[in-house]
Amino acid sequence: MTELLQKVRVIDPVSKIDELFDVLIADGYIQEVASHITDISPDASIRDCRGLVIGPGLVDLYSHSGEPGFEERETLLSLLQSATAGGFTRISILPDTSPAIDNPALVAQLQKRRGETRGQGDKGIRGQGDKGTGGQGDNFSPLSSPLPLLHIWGAITLDVAGKQMTELADLASAGVVGFSDGEPLENLALVRRVLEYVQPLGKPVAFWPSDRQLSANGVMREGVDALRFGLPPIPASAETSAIAALLELVAAIGTPVHIMRVSTSRSVELIASAKAAGLPITASTTWMHLLLDTKAIKSYNTSLHLDPPLGNSSDVAALRAGVRAGVIDAIAIDHTPYSYEEKVQAFAEAPPGAIGLELALPLLWQYLVETEEFTALELWRALSTSPAECLGQKVSAILPHQPAELTLFDPQQIWKVERKSLYTLSQNTPWLGQQIKGHVVQTWC
Repeated sequence: MTELLQKVRVIDPVSKIDELFDVLIADGYIQEVASHITDISPDASIRDCRGLVIGPGLVDLYSHSGEPGFEERETLLSLLQSATAGGFTRISILPDTSPAIDNPALVAQLQKRRGETRGQGDKGIRGQGDKGTGGQGDNFSPLSSPLPLLHIWGAITLDVAGKQMTELADLASAGVVGFSDGEPLENLALVRRVLEYVQPLGKPVAFWPSDRQLSANGVMREGVDALRFGLPPIPASAETSAIAALLELVAAIGTPVHIMRVSTSRSVELIASAKAAGLPITASTTWMHLLLDTKAIKSYNTSLHLDPPLGNSSDVAALRAGVRAGVIDAIAIDHTPYSYEEKVQAFAEAPPGAIGLELALPLLWQYLVETEEFTALELWRALSTSPAECLGQKVSAILPHQPAELTLFDPQQIWKVERKSLYTLSQNTPWLGQQIKGHVVQTWC
């Protein structure tokens, strides 16, 4: 199939381009990028893309799958469909399933399940016109988009329990994208041993630094708002002390690591200093930590109960500046689905986490790019090329003869976040029932 996208805004962090072009796509490859393309085949599909944005397909560093074990929260198919609807062409799932992804057999089982979704899932992804509530999206007929590539994080410890190390070499041979428990590893002797073992394997290793003794039973960031709302606080030092310890081990051993879920201003300072000293680290924060601070918890919406918790306003400002400067390399989605029954509890009792694959790009664009706090290139880089680099992968430039791994996005389409407009099986988001601006039109991968 040949498609000509006319007058589309091309955002390419690889080539550092943000300009209007015509883009010709055929047989899975970009054939031509030019100001005006006229030489096309008679059967080519021509689309007027004025007002639309195209960029490299988005890459999610880490999210959670309900399958296996919690299929009522999310199946592998619904997760992949949700990722496609949000513009993602690659997604990486954490190993905290039931059973945990701590052995090659389960890796192979999930890879087989991904193969089984081909065909049954791809035809189910609707285009922008299918869900539109008015505006430019209604000019499009329903389109089909392929499901994203699935990458799997192998567990560092058996049953992600933080005690006994898995057979890392066997997991590497099974094709995991890297190693992570997605949970805090507080045994520093074990962390040191892991860093020594993974060094020759050539796979990323990701840690979530958090001192659970300091966190205790806290559910929101320590500060004035925690006192005002009467919720148990978590001090910033629960994160920063754990980051400092991890950085010391990295300095001693030299193994590259990725630091997950950065949420405090002091953490950004520690990471900036470590990078300036030449330590081989990358870091990510999650999309919600860039948009909301502790004041939002006034509503006691349990979808705002996150771990790590939302930061104070100074944390949010530091995280945004860190992403723009590249100190924080990537924005992760950390999509964490829970059923309605699990989340309908008191704030402190509800499990932490929120969905985000279908919401992150529209809301980040609306509140960071349209306000001109971020450039479009800065946001797109943090959602595509940079997370890929954290995984040891590359993203192709939007140039002729390169693979068409792309996301087409309408920043202006308004739609309502509700059950019928989401592909995820869960609805644990503070934006449920609200209208938001921006919607993915199509992906190629």
